[in-house]
Order: sequence, then C-alpha cells, then structure tokens
Amino acid sequence: MAHFAKLDENNVVLEVHVVHNNELLDENGIEQEQKGIDFLINWSNGYLAWKQTSYNGSFRKNYAGIGYTYDPQYDAFIPPKPFPSWTLNVDAQWEPPVAMPTDGQMYTWDEENSNWILTNT
Repeated sequence: MAHFAKLDENNVVLEVHVVHNNELLDENGIEQEQKGIDFLINWSNGYLAWKQTSYNGSFRKNYAGIGYTYDPQYDAFIPPKPFPSWTLNVDAQWEPPVAMPTDGQMYTWDEENSNWILTNT
C-alpha cells in the first residue's frame, strides 16, 4: 500500500491516506507518484496538494504525520520542532544543542537551562 499526505497551503500535513499500489501503476506496470496523486485528486473532488510518503522512511526522510511540514527544498517531511533551541540535521531530525547522555538512564530536555535532566523512574 502507498501512503500520501494531504498538505495545506503552507505544506503542513493535514491527513495521511492509504492508496492501493495498483492505483500507482503506469502502462508499463511501474509505480508512479503522480498516478497516486491523480487518483487522490479525483477521490477528493479536486483537492490538489498531495505528496507520497514512505511508511518505512525509505524516501522523503520521515513518514509524514499530522502537523509535519513538507519541505520541497529538502524533499522531506519535517516533524514539528520540539524546542526553540534545537536544530535540524541532514536527516531531517531535530537535534538538541547538547547531546543526550548515553548512560542508559532516562532524561528529559530542559529548554530554560539548555540541558538534560535525569528523570526519576
């Protein structure tokens, strides 16, 4: 099955829909994204803003989720930014300014102090 994100005017994901792979096949039996988009435009009574997303992240970096943004420059779905201080890396993932400790314990991010706090478990 193929998955497609419905985008608003700012390329924010509104919904994700599943389309049978048969709807993507061209005359040579090769899957084409545009065939899926054409199917969805017809199905949605003319809604035009659709982008295919990969459930396993094999293309467009991340599986699209509601609230994600499609960035045409990077051809990627970007998750919402979790904190103002975090930056986007080349894999379209948000990174904190300080790496999380790798000691096997649980931590939460403290934006005010720009550091990780050990979570009491």
